[in-house]
Amino acid sequence: MAIDRLNSYRSRLLIILVCGLLASCDKPSQTTVKSTAAVAEKTEPALLQISAVGDIMLGGTAEPVLQELSYHHPFEKVSPLLKKSHIVIGNLESPLTNSETPCADKDYLFKTPPERVAPALKQAGFTIMNLANNHIMDFGIEGLKDTMKALNANHIQYVGADMNLALARTGKIIKARDQKIGFLSYSLTFPASFWADKNKAGAAFGHELQIRQDIRRIKQTADIVIVSFHWGGEKTTELREYQPLLAHAAIDEGAAMIIGHHPHVLQAVEHYKNGIILYSLGNFAFGSYSKDAEFSVIATARFKDKQFYSLQLTPVNVLNVEVNFQPQILHNEDAAKVIEHINKLSNPLNTRFSNQKGVAVLHISPASNYSATNSH
Repeated sequence: MAIDRLNSYRSRLLIILVCGLLASCDKPSQTTVKSTAAVAEKTEPALLQISAVGDIMLGGTAEPVLQELSYHHPFEKVSPLLKKSHIVIGNLESPLTNSETPCADKDYLFKTPPERVAPALKQAGFTIMNLANNHIMDFGIEGLKDTMKALNANHIQYVGADMNLALARTGKIIKARDQKIGFLSYSLTFPASFWADKNKAGAAFGHELQIRQDIRRIKQTADIVIVSFHWGGEKTTELREYQPLLAHAAIDEGAAMIIGHHPHVLQAVEHYKNGIILYSLGNFAFGSYSKDAEFSVIATARFKDKQFYSLQLTPVNVLNVEVNFQPQILHNEDAAKVIEHINKLSNPLNTRFSNQKGVAVLHISPASNYSATNSH
């Protein structure tokens, strides 16, 4: 019996020792897993995602429709995509004002109600609006002041126009993902009376020397610089000679992304040095039944380590006789046709997109394989 008890004791002791060894073996494994996860978390790229769209003008022939349906109507189908980005910029092609006093003799004078449009822009996901264009002064200084006031009240930044030239050229810096993104904007469109001067409100005109100076200045604070240009010929895909000259100059000075608008139609995209140039994003939500602007894109640029490295263009239908002033994301063959069109425009500039499930994708580095969902 004593021998049996001894054997039983030895068996239990052996089991305890084995269990202890197994437990001790488990601990390093768990520590290793946690350590690997911690390292992965630290080394995973801190993606910054910025979206840009073209012309936004919710007046004109859209006014009666939006008065009835609401000014949120144009963005209902696209805002989920816009809200995936940390910063969203659009070209505000009209003052937000109720003024009844136009300031110029023009064929087209635009305005939209600030109390309805500004909240709709905010709800849609817009972070900053470009004001440097040929309509922001349609209702004079009062219209510009009303616009700035409405945007400020809805916590939307603006860039490119102000009470004098120095302020219009100052630019804006927005913080996102522990980075400072600097925005500058210029208009190269008439009327010249809309251009700001030393003691005159208006939009910043795009003189090359001043553009270079402004980029150098803002880069002293900003990690990434994005420059918008209102330029080019209307309703044409052909670039004017000065467009690549100014775009290249801006990137040479350190800009990472150039955003163009005014032609109302898409123009080429160019990957130049370490930057990307969107010569024209065309119309987006624009109050016109014109058939000249059939499609556009939502441009989504991604940055890693303060450098541009990938771009996605999501095709959208902006033909208002079909979408009733509500841009619709295109799919399948319809999206493929837009991507083919973009490549046709961009191939002469040695830039080509791949079609990935109906989205035009330009990869600059292996890091761009990260999903947009990883950026949040």
